[in-house]
Amino acid sequence: MYPDGKDDQQFVNPEQPGYVGFANLPNQVHRKSVKKGFEFTLMVVGEAGLGKSTLVNSLFLTDLYPERHIPSATEKISQTVKIDASTVEIEERGVKLRLTVVDTPGFGDSLNSDNCFKPIIQYIDEQFERFLQDESGLNRRHIIDNRVHCCFYFINPSGHGLRPLDISFMKTVHNKVNIVPCIAKADTLTKNEIINLKRKVLDQIDDNGINVYSLPDCDSDEDDDYREQCKQLKYAVPFAVVGANTVIEVKGRKVRGRMYPWGVVEVENPEHCDFIKLRTMLITHMQDLQEVTQEVHYENFRAEKLSDGSGTTISAKRSSKPRRPESQDKELSEREKQLLAKEAELKRMQDMLSKMQAEMTQKQGSPNPTPNAQRNVPQQNGGVKSHNV
Repeated sequence: MYPDGKDDQQFVNPEQPGYVGFANLPNQVHRKSVKKGFEFTLMVVGEAGLGKSTLVNSLFLTDLYPERHIPSATEKISQTVKIDASTVEIEERGVKLRLTVVDTPGFGDSLNSDNCFKPIIQYIDEQFERFLQDESGLNRRHIIDNRVHCCFYFINPSGHGLRPLDISFMKTVHNKVNIVPCIAKADTLTKNEIINLKRKVLDQIDDNGINVYSLPDCDSDEDDDYREQCKQLKYAVPFAVVGANTVIEVKGRKVRGRMYPWGVVEVENPEHCDFIKLRTMLITHMQDLQEVTQEVHYENFRAEKLSDGSGTTISAKRSSKPRRPESQDKELSEREKQLLAKEAELKRMQDMLSKMQAEMTQKQGSPNPTPNAQRNVPQQNGGVKSHNV
């Protein structure tokens, strides 16, 4: 009988006899993941004018830079590399994605570009450091993952391969982030030129020992269509992409592309560019990109920090000044507050014990006329009676 007094009906097992039900566990994980949502951080690096912002807007069908300021020629002379992070909430069929796109305006625009990628490396390390501190704290339930999971590096199509700046940047960050090389503005090249440029870029990457993101191998139980898809994606690296946000009507159908006097370049046509392949790679392997970031790049950073003694500096920072803002301190539970109070009380008792031991050592060092009497008579140390230990 129910608490409200109604008669309960017989419980009906929806499953078949002999079926335990743990095969339904993936559905539970799916429902929980959909309810929680997903997080992904994408970094785009390349010189100005290669269509980075247009490509990102085309990938996710959104406008990430509604109020973007385009610097003039005089402003570019004194412009330095800065980090511009934009976050947008995207929802598709009930699945929520918190997408953060990190742009790097000013990269490679100055005459001397020796140290132009230092702010980028500093930003990547800061996100690792912040995640490490949050992971080492008391409140680990609501950790926001702002680590860079993927980096689209745009290659100039008119450069006849990789420039020294491209090689230097990728060799510096290939152990910190997943690099996906992209040939920008592929509509300015013919098919033979794209094939030759891809071959030359891959040769330069191998000669310089640069590790770019490689797609995982397919399992033996995967179907043939998925295997063929992964095979084509591997052969497409580096991706020759074209970005466009305008919709054009071609032969009675509306497509996104670019109109030229000699024809139309369709962005989502695999025969024209690798845009659809790049988007398929990013969406179907988004979880793998996050796992490689967690298990490889972040673990390397964490091991390096702990090996060189930086772990003590983290705890020192935590004790010297609060890590969390005031808004997060209000969310601490009562149990966590009690733990903090007990920790402070224990520290105070340890200080008092150290003071008492110092006084006892000082008195034992002074001459005593009656040592036997000292062993029997209790001493008065700081208002606390203690016998000779």
